[in-house]
Amino acid sequence: MKIRFFNARIMPLSTNDNSCSIIEGELHTNGSKICYVGENVKDAEGFDREIDCKGNLIMPGFKNAHTHSAMTFLRSYADDLPLQEWLFNRVFPREDKLTPDDVYILTKLAIMEYLTSGITSCFDMYFFRDSIASAAIDTGYRMVLCGAVNGGAENAKTLSDEYQKFNNYNELISYQLGFHAEYTTSLDLMKEIARLSHEFKAPVFTHNSETEKEVAECKERHGKTPTALFEDLGMLEYGGGGFHCVHFNESDMNTFKSKGLWAVTNPGSNTKLASGIAPIWQMQKKGINIAIGTDGSASNNCLDMFREMFLVTGLQKIREKDAAVCDGLDVLTMAVKNGALAMGLVDSDCLAEGKNADLVMIDLNRPNMQPLNNIAKNLVYSGSKSNVKMTMVNGKILYENGEFFIGESPENIYRKCNETADRLR
Repeated sequence: MKIRFFNARIMPLSTNDNSCSIIEGELHTNGSKICYVGENVKDAEGFDREIDCKGNLIMPGFKNAHTHSAMTFLRSYADDLPLQEWLFNRVFPREDKLTPDDVYILTKLAIMEYLTSGITSCFDMYFFRDSIASAAIDTGYRMVLCGAVNGGAENAKTLSDEYQKFNNYNELISYQLGFHAEYTTSLDLMKEIARLSHEFKAPVFTHNSETEKEVAECKERHGKTPTALFEDLGMLEYGGGGFHCVHFNESDMNTFKSKGLWAVTNPGSNTKLASGIAPIWQMQKKGINIAIGTDGSASNNCLDMFREMFLVTGLQKIREKDAAVCDGLDVLTMAVKNGALAMGLVDSDCLAEGKNADLVMIDLNRPNMQPLNNIAKNLVYSGSKSNVKMTMVNGKILYENGEFFIGESPENIYRKCNETADRLR
């Protein structure tokens, strides 16, 4: 299908442009790819659909670089609790009851929410990866699966098998090596993961230094921080990164810089669980790669990139006691281009000919976006999900003007998810 978007403001976020500059013109898609970005074309023909953007903004979709999609069943179920009680008494016991069918429908619900927030792909670490992949394919959504193994060395085979399976599975699905965290994973398994990283020449991702307790207990077990442990095991030679990265010391940050790793910050979740504020500004000054994730809706509770962007910059200004730190343009880049690169989606990072047609139309004709003093900063400081007019993934419009086009009715998905949540309670 060929689609023409005309009379648009376009923010390409091209590879070498961190200024979030905007051009006026049009964008064409042909099947799953972008085939034109430039000035308005006279007498354009041969399109299956032509969309007059009426001056609204076309931009690359946001990338959710860390989430647990199917945790939608725990939304607002276990709030306002201390972290350990929340995790061990409320979350883990109910997750133990999940079935593959549960994860399939709960992931669909998360995908709907991603689409309303202009998120065109996510980096999902959760159980039953086949079910996650099926939900993504059936809705037309782009999903990067993250390995989530833990326990003993025998589980390395699962990671190896999944890496080879899901990276040759479907154009919407890819996979990165990963494990849950140091505190749930044996040293023998971590050694095997390092070996797999070298075998596949592949990056590795994991939860890293989310809480003070996690770091302190790692030091008790191994005499070093999680980052130092992973480096000593040879796990970081081919890149990768950490989710959260809240309690980093200077050495941890230096390792992330020297190895070209990605720090994926999750400010909404870290705020709600009182885990702390990641030193994002300090990382920025060192030139560390930074992306943004929502985490799961058990700890957030919403899957909203607009809220995350505001929290990234706002919390840094409080942490550093300096309103000038963590510029909004940098944060927008983290949420779009950086997220794509962290996830390995090198063809979804910007709007250019030959890139994936993963894009969003932002409604600028809303009170919170006027006047148009600085559209890019408006997105970070005043934008909201209400501004997302349309979300396209892989050349298909999956959400437009409040309607979903994902192969199943919202009402049916809501009903199934509530039945699942009732059973698991």
